[in-house]
Amino acid sequence: FRFKDSLAEDLQSADLVISHAGAGSCLETLEKGKPLIVVINDKLMDNHQLELAKQLHRDGYVLYCNCSTLVETLQSMDLSALKPFPPGQPEKFASFLDKVFGLP
Repeated sequence: FRFKDSLAEDLQSADLVISHAGAGSCLETLEKGKPLIVVINDKLMDNHQLELAKQLHRDGYVLYCNCSTLVETLQSMDLSALKPFPPGQPEKFASFLDKVFGLP
């Protein structure tokens, strides 16, 4: 998609998501419990997308590749090897902020 206000409906109906390695895109997809192939843009300066993709892959949550290896990744993928992404725990972050700011 070039631009959509929300991908929530598309993500809900997807069997597989192929996305760039933006943190928001990755987390939104993983939180929906969808298998994800992350295609990194290796032309970006500092290549933060590669760092995120590698870490999520090491943790067992995604497959990753670049544009030139996408077809090979699709042909050899084993989605059953991916682990479910754990649910977020926003209350832990809220509790941390409360402590930092001295709130009860």
